[in-house]
Formats: sequence, C-alpha cells, structure tokens
Amino acid sequence: MKFTLNTLALTLAFAAPAQAQIASLDLADYRLVATYELPAVRASEASAITWNWDTDTLFVVGDEGEYVVEVNKQGQQIGSMTLSGFDDTEGLTYVGNGQFAIVEERVQDVSLFTYQAGGTVSRNTLPSVSVGPTVGNVGLEDLSYDPLTGRFVLVKEKVPQAVYDAALNFSNGSASVTELLPPANQSALIFGTQDLSGVQVLSTVQSLRGTADQDNFLVYSQETPRLMEVSRSGAILSSFDFSAIAGDAEGVTIDGNGIIYIVGETPRMYVLAPVPEPETALLMLTGLGLIGAAARRRRT
Repeated sequence: MKFTLNTLALTLAFAAPAQAQIASLDLADYRLVATYELPAVRASEASAITWNWDTDTLFVVGDEGEYVVEVNKQGQQIGSMTLSGFDDTEGLTYVGNGQFAIVEERVQDVSLFTYQAGGTVSRNTLPSVSVGPTVGNVGLEDLSYDPLTGRFVLVKEKVPQAVYDAALNFSNGSASVTELLPPANQSALIFGTQDLSGVQVLSTVQSLRGTADQDNFLVYSQETPRLMEVSRSGAILSSFDFSAIAGDAEGVTIDGNGIIYIVGETPRMYVLAPVPEPETALLMLTGLGLIGAAARRRRT
C-alpha cells in the first residue's frame, strides 16, 4: 500500500485523540483534513455548530429553525429535536448540563432550552433575552458561551458589524451588553471582512486555559471567506483562508482536542486539524521506519 506525507499527516492528526490536546493555537498550523455531508433533511442550510463537552458530540442548527441535530464527528446523525415557532435561527452554543442557547438573527433574541432527542421545543415556552432591536437580515449571526466567565460572545453580521460580550440573565430576561470592538461607522469592517457569521471562544478547550490563548476567540466570515483567531482587543493573531474550500460556510466550533469544525449551507461539515509540516512528517516517517527495522531485527 502506498502512503504519502499527506496521508501520514491525516493519520497523525486523528491518531490517539485523547493525547492530541493543543497547548497553543495557530491557524497557520491547521489543514483541511476531512469533509462530511450532513443529514440533508434535518440539517438543511446548516448555519451553526457547537461542541457538547459532556457528550463529545456536535450539534447543528439550520437557518430555517426546524431542527437541532446531534451528529458525531463524521457528520452522521445521532438524534434530533424539533423546533417550533422559531424563525431565522443563526447561532447555537452549548452552555452545559444538556442546555443550549440559540439566537434568531432578525429579532436578535437568545433563547435557552434543554435538548431532548426525539422531542419538540416551542419558542414561546422558553426563557429568552433580547440583545438588540429587531433589524433586517443583518442582525446576530452567532454566539458562543464562555464557561470560565458564564458570559457570551456574539457577532452581528453587518451594518454595522459588531462583536459583543454579554451577560444574559434568562431568569428575568435582562442583558448586560458590552461592545468589544465598536465600529467607526455603519460601513466599517472590523476585521477587514465583508461580514461576521460565526464565533467560538477558546476557553472551552481545557488545555488552553491558563495560556495566552484562553481569552481569544475564533471568528468566521462567510462572505470573505476566512477563519481568524482574534484577541478581545481586535488583533488578528492568525488566520485560515477558506476561499478555495467553500463559499457557503458560516458556523464554527472547536472541540476539546483543538479540532475545528465548520458548517455550510450545503449542508456540509469541514474539519480542520493541526498537522505536521512536511519536514516534521518526514522525520516522523523516518522514525517509524527505524522502529520497524529494529522490530524486524529482534524477530530474526
């Protein structure tokens, strides 16, 4: 069987995932390692994805507001929950203990619900918080829960673009919102991108807690399209050009091992992982060869 360095890199990227936790994040080290089709009926026009650290599975929502779908890391459906009364659902984040927060773009409301496979949840029965007034199709695109602070980071698509840090009180429906990166004007491009469509805090990755990356987050732009690691002051620390991969991707999450998952409207899921550079892979391949040769000598 013939193996290439790319094949080796893929193997190394997914081998022993429990030991593959990252100590720092640099998107320059990441490569597209897999693409998976999502269940077309339940995850149609996938707009958001989030990682559930309690089950180590992924949850996807489509922008038609019909289902929340649980999938494994190969995009295969595990279960789903029907949504009722929702419209234009664009963001989804896991908050722990089986609960999720979901955001509707135009009304800019965030609702809290408990996932139950095979069940149905009605919007008018859920605790909700308003983060802003009703706008056109340029409102809230995604949100991400920070387990260290109990707060949320949210992104507004455009006119103007915005990144918010918010404390959401679902008990009384109140919100305390701080604009992290105030735009200069309505047409200002915060990161030089045409829109903001996805966000993911990095504090959900246990191995990054206590490091310089702990307070940073990932931001995705569908229209540009680009994935960026940014600081809370707005500095772009690293980036990944997605333009040759997909033009309809918009949601992003990261799991406990630092593997990044991006979903698009197709619906499709793209997997990015840090892999060795060719020189490093060659050294590892050489090392594996020496180990194999030593084993053969012992057998003879």
